[in-house]
Amino acid sequence: MAFASFLGRVLFASVFILSTYQQFNEYGVDGGPATKALRPKFDAFTHRVHSQVGFQIPEINLKFLIAGAIALKGLGGVLFIFGSSFGALLLLLHQLIATPIHYDFYNYDSEDKEFTQLFIKFTQNMALFGAVLFFIGMKNSIPKRVPKKAPKTKTY
Repeated sequence: MAFASFLGRVLFASVFILSTYQQFNEYGVDGGPATKALRPKFDAFTHRVHSQVGFQIPEINLKFLIAGAIALKGLGGVLFIFGSSFGALLLLLHQLIATPIHYDFYNYDSEDKEFTQLFIKFTQNMALFGAVLFFIGMKNSIPKRVPKKAPKTKTY
């Protein structure tokens, strides 16, 4: 049973670790192609946040944002393999920040082809988010083992 659980965590975390490995190899001096692809989506996201909430997101160098995503996914994936709740929380944080920015279906009309593709990927990432929440919930629902106390000897 323990091996199956470990194997499941390895397979689940491999999604994050392999994408981290690819992004790390492409990173370069300027942040790589991820920075170029993220710039318009991040700008649209910050504009939407500002127009809807009135909060101005400060200017962020996307190179550092990509480096942070690489660190969250890499460290979180490795810790998750060993059953760490902290690793799962790092993966949750990454999914919470990255998913609405990467898969911005809300910027398209529902008739557009991009809307459908982005919405499907958004829901897949939300399923990953739910799976990590399920892992944390199951991990916290297992009671901690309390060592049995030796029965006290009766003294007369």
